[in-house]
Amino acid sequence: MNTISVREHARLTVGPVAADSLDIASVPASAFDWLCRESQRHRAGGAPLVQLEDRHWLRLDNYVGVLETPCGTRIEILPKHVAGITDVATARRVLVKMLRAALDLPVRETGPTELATFDAPVNEWIIQCFLQELSGLVRRGLRFDYRLVEEEVQFLRGRLRVAQQVRQPAARRHLFQVEHQVFDPNRPENRLIGKALAKVSAATRNAENWRLAHELEHQLADVQPSQDVSGDFRRWSRDRLMQHYGPIRTWCELILGDRNPMSALGEATGLSLLFPMEKVFERYVEAALRRAAPTGARIRAQATGQVLCRENGRPMFQLRPDFVIEHGGSAWVVDAKWKLLDAADRANSYGLSQADFYQMFAYGRRYLRGAGQLMLVYPASDTFAAPLGTFDFGDGHLLDAVPLDLESGRLHGSIWFGGGRHAGISACA
Repeated sequence: MNTISVREHARLTVGPVAADSLDIASVPASAFDWLCRESQRHRAGGAPLVQLEDRHWLRLDNYVGVLETPCGTRIEILPKHVAGITDVATARRVLVKMLRAALDLPVRETGPTELATFDAPVNEWIIQCFLQELSGLVRRGLRFDYRLVEEEVQFLRGRLRVAQQVRQPAARRHLFQVEHQVFDPNRPENRLIGKALAKVSAATRNAENWRLAHELEHQLADVQPSQDVSGDFRRWSRDRLMQHYGPIRTWCELILGDRNPMSALGEATGLSLLFPMEKVFERYVEAALRRAAPTGARIRAQATGQVLCRENGRPMFQLRPDFVIEHGGSAWVVDAKWKLLDAADRANSYGLSQADFYQMFAYGRRYLRGAGQLMLVYPASDTFAAPLGTFDFGDGHLLDAVPLDLESGRLHGSIWFGGGRHAGISACA
């Protein structure tokens, strides 16, 4: 298995490069061609994986995660959270921390150094967490259920199906058409777990994960893997007796693609998991806000209800800020932007986008109506470690651009839940 670690927007080629780094790497020709085909297939759905620069170069888009190609090449795509050089371990640790908060993953904590010493791509970490959760579930005991079985047997068992029996051909009248109940583990939840286990068992390249996966396969030998994933998810029971199954459902959804539409990539050869980085960062910001918000605060994600304008009473151009926060008679509008700023580059407006400011101005006019605060949240970096100066729109709306520390989950900035103007908030995600 050839593993290549890069970060967002890295350039890939089939030829030799001066030195592999997180921003440029060489891949086999078979992997290069597969990426081109997959990108073209997903481009129609609005999710391009790569940009073709010319016949020899590809530029990755803004997805992070892991891709596995049919030729056995594994491409790990990490977040570009700093402008300069960083190492794989640091970028991987940042990505795992963000995914835990963004996807609300029920991770079992086994030691303070586990994440720092786990030297494998992100999908192996996901496999490890799933296997640990499943191991605990098996020790506690799988839930069995009664299942109706209709079959033809040589002896009478259960209830005779009279209508089917009287229609038996003469040559088969020595056989009985019966139905009976079987108490076994083949219920929707266990079938989905079996399906996910089979997938990770075939995909893992980590020795410890491989060992644990095959041990669990023996213990789930009587469970038939799901043949109808979406249907079994709909039939997943949430009653009191199934509460201990709750955490593993999240991992099954992630592995089987119910929470990740890009997970089908490379399905024939391994486990590919890709996440749009803007959405991951948005959810990470949401987790920080919800942890920091005081009791009674209302946080609406992807708020709706306001439009930019109307034509003859017909609403046009819906306005959907990332977050609207209401507390104590005050309101705030917050947008998350996955972009690196430079607080020293005043000549180029610190890297801020004029279009983003137009957007926030419209949010303020419609959602705050002259009374409230606007805030743009960006990832913290060496060039952006403290909030920029407050931007005054001149109509009563003020906007702050503030950094979110990706390592600690601390959001520095002036957001006021009824408190002081520069009372920054912090949250451990």
